[in-house]
Amino acid sequence: MAGGEDEPRNCAVCGDRATGYHFHALTCEGCKGFFRRTVTRSTGLTCPFAGRCEVNKIQRRHCPACRLQKCLDAGMKKDMILSAEALALRRAKQAQRRAQRAPSQLSDKQKELVRTLLGAHTRHVGTMFDQFVQFRPPAHLFVRHQHLPGSVPVPPLLTHFAEINTFMVQQIIKFTKDLPLFRSLPMEDQISLLKGAAVEMCHIALNTTFCLQTQNFLCGPLHYAIEDGAHVGFQEQFLELLFRFHGTLRRLQLQEPEYVLMAAVALFSPDRPGVTRREQIDHLQEVTALTLQSYIEGQQPRPGSRPPSPLSPP
Repeated sequence: MAGGEDEPRNCAVCGDRATGYHFHALTCEGCKGFFRRTVTRSTGLTCPFAGRCEVNKIQRRHCPACRLQKCLDAGMKKDMILSAEALALRRAKQAQRRAQRAPSQLSDKQKELVRTLLGAHTRHVGTMFDQFVQFRPPAHLFVRHQHLPGSVPVPPLLTHFAEINTFMVQQIIKFTKDLPLFRSLPMEDQISLLKGAAVEMCHIALNTTFCLQTQNFLCGPLHYAIEDGAHVGFQEQFLELLFRFHGTLRRLQLQEPEYVLMAAVALFSPDRPGVTRREQIDHLQEVTALTLQSYIEGQQPRPGSRPPSPLSPP
């Protein structure tokens, strides 16, 4: 019979598949997000065609002014949008309630998530630091070679840094493309998430090579010291903060699953500019964060007495 509960319903604004009632109107995720962003920004919108633009699934992005007006005509209410502070507070309270209910042992789904992340990490990230040697490193980077004096310029070092940074980002992209949860997102969201998280994920992975004793990054036969960053022009204050961060994180003695889950939490950040499926991405981040929490709670012994991480450099 027509009109059943399982029959697909259309967005009152653009005609796309509706996901529910948002701000008092039946809409899709795209129009819900558009309405929230537009009202929150409070920017004046003007239609160049006297408000006669057609708003449908294909053309809904062509004229924000007409799309906003159609949202209002469909019954969407501005006063139902929470402020950024109120939204953050609500999310924090929800996360706190979920954390209180979170089990300390991994569920079957959480175990599968960890296996998927570890598999992708092994294939694309786990051995990438050993491959830095193929990118024309200056001789002083080799472990058995003496460091150059601070006054000696190292022109090839900048080229080497540029090449290994490009290589790391490429491997991070391969890692994310190997995750079904990431591939389930629209391509535009995948690009936005990678733009925002690639550097963070590189540093999370790079931390596994940081040696607390020498304060160097040990990457296969190469070692990188704070002086190398200064040689290529990084400011001393920035380098000190960066190395302090890596030292602090390394002292936690994180295990491989914790590193990959932390990278996934960084990846699935719903606040990256340009994302469209914010609720879906927020859910993915919640899943990975709760999995990380459950993994940490289930580990014995805790930091300070836990055994060395499987990723610890020799």
